[in-house]
Amino acid sequence: MSDDAVAADARPSPLNDEHVALGATLVPFAGWSMPLRYRSDIAEHTAVRTAAGLFDLSHMAELVVLGPDAGAFLDHALVGSFSRMAVGKARYTMICVESGAVLDDLIVYRTGDAEYLVVANAANHDPVLAALRDRVGDLDVAVQDRTDTTALVAVQGPRALEILRSTPGLVAEGLVELRYYAALEGTFDVDGEPRPVLIARTGYTGEDGFELFVDAASVGVPLWRALLAAGEPFGLVPAGLAARDSLRLEAGMPLYGHELDLTVTPYAAGLGRVVKLEKTDAHGRPVDFIGRAALDARAHAAPARVLVGLVGESRRAARQGYVVTTRSGAPVGRVTSGAPSPTLGVPIAMAYVTPEVSAEGTALAVDVRGRPEPVHVVALPFYRRP
Repeated sequence: MSDDAVAADARPSPLNDEHVALGATLVPFAGWSMPLRYRSDIAEHTAVRTAAGLFDLSHMAELVVLGPDAGAFLDHALVGSFSRMAVGKARYTMICVESGAVLDDLIVYRTGDAEYLVVANAANHDPVLAALRDRVGDLDVAVQDRTDTTALVAVQGPRALEILRSTPGLVAEGLVELRYYAALEGTFDVDGEPRPVLIARTGYTGEDGFELFVDAASVGVPLWRALLAAGEPFGLVPAGLAARDSLRLEAGMPLYGHELDLTVTPYAAGLGRVVKLEKTDAHGRPVDFIGRAALDARAHAAPARVLVGLVGESRRAARQGYVVTTRSGAPVGRVTSGAPSPTLGVPIAMAYVTPEVSAEGTALAVDVRGRPEPVHVVALPFYRRP
């Protein structure tokens, strides 16, 4: 299928007209038409590192889990522990299949005593929704798909808090004190009427920032415009998918379809910490979950491959799929993500390699279009905010 055909079939974001008015380059992404960039990938990336960027994330899947057994259900369906999580907290987690492989990585927010918000990757909307509904069994819980009615925007960067506090009509008691991976309920005034907004201190850039969930039809556009106007004096710019990808790569954050897929377990990806093998429910009883037996076996076994960071010693960047070799040319792995780093000024990449070459400082090479380019292994992430 041609790019034009894909673009014609792509769903517009609730903010599509705003992107067009700002001159964005729109591309098909996970079934949606989304902004790749507005003016410059590097300028948008740099703005997020030094001031702030405004992102449209409305393509992400928003799935709400409701009912008296909501916490117990998520304990069973996902690899993390949720029934004992406090209201207002968020948790990074994964949904795995029986083999222990990753179906998707998720963020789960507890929004009430019997209500959770599960945010999945856009490309995995259908399989995640199907898997969750299939895992309900006889539990008293419902899984609702609210993707079409939700707009999600993010303000990311060191000046994000100042921008939110300066946005007219946005009321969020306790915003300053809100911790990382926590959320609160606020309001945003639309034509004199306060509308609900869920504000989470989460993000995918390696910077401080906030993600705001609102009703797509009535609040999405007014909130986008208000944030853009309030942020202009602080250096905020709209930012697209290209900047989001280079930012998350510098921060060493995995992207499904690159570092994570159905051939990878959380342990191979260096994310075994999210797997709670010995979790208990709200009453202290042991909990079994989908994939537990396979993950328990993997937790105590030597991995066949390890996710590492690579820093290039030349100017040519490694890209997804490029072969990683020893300096003598023996294949030892494959790149999952790679690009020049605007912040660090060198090529960077993440790659799965065999354990014997995974130590920090190991000298390797990447086959870049038939020519070996020298790289060395570094600890992830490449970048940490000051």
